Amino acid sequence: MSLVHIVAFKFKDLVPAEEVKAACDRMLALGTNCIHPTSQKTYIKVIGGGRDNSPEGMQHGMTHSFVFQFESVEDRDYYVKKDPAHLEFVSTIKDLVEDAHVMDFIPGVF
Repeated sequence: MSLVHIVAFKFKDLVPAEEVKAACDRMLALGTNCIHPTSQKTYIKVIGGGRDNSPEGMQHGMTHSFVFQFESVEDRDYYVKKDPAHLEFVSTIKDLVEDAHVMDFIPGVF
């Protein structure tokens, strides 16, 4: 049973565009940088990410979104709590991001 992980960032207004792009590139690179502790293989499927362009006006300040997929809740939990590559990434963006929203779901479970 797979799990979809959605992350939205609101970058601080004074962060230069090239730093935002670099942070986004690092986020997407987690798909190859995060290695499963048991299989020693990559375990995140990166669906994609990019800058918001919705005309609906319901972004609540979020400027960039990313969608990842995990094969299990356990894989997601390892990623969030223990994966060294993810934890390092989080440490590199904490001064760039004003706010973040994260939502996870299992497709078809309501």
